[in-house]
Amino acid sequence: MVEKDVWNSCLAVVRVQRVSLVDELEGQIDSLLEALVSREVFTRDDREEVLCQQGPRARVRKVLDILECKGEEAAEVFFTVRSHPQHFKDRNAAQPQSIGYKRSQQKHKDVLRRRSESMLFYSSRHGEKRLFSEHYVDLLLVDGHQGLEIKRHEVLTFGQKRLFLQQKSVVHKITPTELFSRANEIHPVKKVLVTGVAGIGKTSMVQKMLYDFGRNQAYFAFDFIIHMSFRDLNLIDKPTNFRELVLHKNGHLAKELDSILANDDKLLIILDGFDEFKHHRGCDVDVFVNEPDEDAELQEILGSLLQGELLPNASVMLTSRPSATNHIPVGCIDRFAIISGFSYAEVKDFFLRYFQDPVLADRLFNMVSANDLVLTLCYIPAFCYIVCCILKEGKDLCGESSKTMTDIYVQYLVALLRSHTHARAEAGLQDQKAEPIQQLTDTVLKLGRLAFKKLMEHQTLFYSSDQDVAALQGCSLISTFLDKTVAQEPGCTEEVFSFAHLTVQEFFAALYCAVTDHHLPDAIHSEAKTAEVTSNGHLDLFNRFLSGILSDRNSSFLSRQVGLCCHKEKVDSNRQKIITDLTTLCENGGHILNCLHCLFEQQDPSLAQEVQPKILRINVSDETLSQMDYNVIKYFLNLTKGNILELDLTGTGVSCSALRDLQTQLLRCENLWLGESILDMDAVQIIADVLRVSENIVNLGLGWSNIGDDELLALSGAIRMKNSLKELWIEGNRVSSRGLLSLCDLTPYPLTRVVAIWNLHKSELESLSTQESITVNFTDDAMWETWEDWVFQRCKVSSNDKLVMVLRKVCNVSTRCLKVEWAKTFYNRLSQLIKNRIKCCTEEDMCRKLKEFDRILDH
Repeated sequence: MVEKDVWNSCLAVVRVQRVSLVDELEGQIDSLLEALVSREVFTRDDREEVLCQQGPRARVRKVLDILECKGEEAAEVFFTVRSHPQHFKDRNAAQPQSIGYKRSQQKHKDVLRRRSESMLFYSSRHGEKRLFSEHYVDLLLVDGHQGLEIKRHEVLTFGQKRLFLQQKSVVHKITPTELFSRANEIHPVKKVLVTGVAGIGKTSMVQKMLYDFGRNQAYFAFDFIIHMSFRDLNLIDKPTNFRELVLHKNGHLAKELDSILANDDKLLIILDGFDEFKHHRGCDVDVFVNEPDEDAELQEILGSLLQGELLPNASVMLTSRPSATNHIPVGCIDRFAIISGFSYAEVKDFFLRYFQDPVLADRLFNMVSANDLVLTLCYIPAFCYIVCCILKEGKDLCGESSKTMTDIYVQYLVALLRSHTHARAEAGLQDQKAEPIQQLTDTVLKLGRLAFKKLMEHQTLFYSSDQDVAALQGCSLISTFLDKTVAQEPGCTEEVFSFAHLTVQEFFAALYCAVTDHHLPDAIHSEAKTAEVTSNGHLDLFNRFLSGILSDRNSSFLSRQVGLCCHKEKVDSNRQKIITDLTTLCENGGHILNCLHCLFEQQDPSLAQEVQPKILRINVSDETLSQMDYNVIKYFLNLTKGNILELDLTGTGVSCSALRDLQTQLLRCENLWLGESILDMDAVQIIADVLRVSENIVNLGLGWSNIGDDELLALSGAIRMKNSLKELWIEGNRVSSRGLLSLCDLTPYPLTRVVAIWNLHKSELESLSTQESITVNFTDDAMWETWEDWVFQRCKVSSNDKLVMVLRKVCNVSTRCLKVEWAKTFYNRLSQLIKNRIKCCTEEDMCRKLKEFDRILDH
């Protein structure tokens, strides 16, 4: 036998190939066992011992254990039997389906169709039905992996990703039916992770999949789809098994469940809402469940299912918000997809379906389209619904009174309170025309307290057993702002509440803090002192809402409309905090974007004018900026006077349109950093226009921005106009000796330094290495110590993807340069950083890339 020739022992092969043997023989174990008994290798007692094991994989393991005890001769017979396939029954061979199996299949489809035919719409009234055919709008679903390092609030990150998709020339949209098929792939797609921010439509997409399957319109590769919600699974507090999980809501499958699980290659299991799972941090298990009837803790069952130990041939789809993806064993995921919400056309379609009046829908959509802030957020379905709610009440979102996110949510609060009051009056549920305002105020504060407490605990689901939820029982207003579902598990039924969207919870939490004497979270006090954003942006929007609510305009509006009055000391302290933080960040060059948003939410020009820093440095680097971000930067700079010492837009993905919008402000800059963004000729022409006019710009950074000789020629012509630019950094681009020679007459005056490392081929280096003021290679100059520290600090805050991009550049430092002391220090620091990243990396491909760079640096 081949194995024996190689290993000189069949027992050695059993030990070495144990895992693959379990995978190979699990579908043939019964036939294999009978063959071993007939060959008198196994006794009847051995067979009984094997059959006592739960499930085929456990039985194969027991067979291998017994073989090791019986010795080499028994192992030889085992391999002889294994080599004759006629002894085995192929588990994947097409088996004629029984009539009962087919009947169960049709019954299950009927059940799924009935359960999912009505859309679970935000804040639907009790008994109200909204059919999928009338209200469902397609979502933009694309291949992609949500980064595991979350540095900004997920809704803000969503705006950046939408901008990225819009800038791509071609976006390959996929449909849910394509999730488990991928062209030109050898390995089948079995495990799929679908991520999306709160309110983006993950559960709606799942419901649509069940609806289409129930109507025989899709997913023909599967005989059955089993759907499980983590909201329901949260109620399980004792060991259970997979069979019980399935039958709890699918009792009609009881008679055929064995056949369904035996044909697991025809089974799709959908696990919806992983981020809502109270045990989501414990699913990367190392204790596995192998059989559907095996009792275990819930997280062990789900972890085994995801990692292929339980029902290894079944397909599994998991949905989650990005914030929980770092707790998913992503090594077992075959495909990653992101729901990017609505497209522009789909937002328009949503308006039409909501208002049911083409003329009105078109007019209101045009109003929204004129407001970048509102339109960007309308790509999120839940927010689109919020906007439509306000517009339905006759409020002009895009008028003079609505400039910020807080404005929109204040109007949302007032609009729903008005709608609630009118609905009750029309229904004759109260004697007075309106519910007492004090009663409404008290309920809003209770909702705010619930929102704040759960936000601090990172919770978005609230169960009726919670005392904060119990305090709201009997309040008629609760159904206006909280969505309710009923979670059911054996022996337990409980109501589950959540706000219509995560941002609504954050707004109510901020409102509670603004109008009560509750102290503010410590993270808000410490944020500006450290000049850093919080690690994952958890409180970014909360902070902005709080600032907006404490503004004179919104605090007055809330007092008039709802009777909620902000604490005077909090209004004053928030104002002073913004002034102090902005002054500090402008002077020390700390990351300033969140503080600028808080200023913008105030909409008080006098506040910005009270910011009097000694120098003006604006650092918004290393975050892909959305149009909302550019708006707040422009708002602040328009309210300041004098020169801008530094504007750092490095790694922001700055575009031609953004540069054009900021062109007036760019003229005031002394140091302008625009590197690590893809700058086309149109963008470079705008920079050139600034250089032709500005007498302020001294240093210009365009490193790693994909510019070539043509772009450099355009810049060189502009530099000659004013002769004010002193340093030009163009490292890591596509510039050749031809482009650099166009700068020769500009050095050493006005250009005292041109840094062009990582551009030229080796054959070109020698011709320019002696050129005065043009640096094409590393030296022992002290300037490189500052440079290497700057690069290293950028690497520390970069995602793994961006780190790899930078490493491709910096690992090209020449051997000669490695002898320089600054380079040795630089490489040692990089090496340690990479090692730390490898320890935390859960992506196999990324880990491989990092290890390769680690190997290069160690040599």
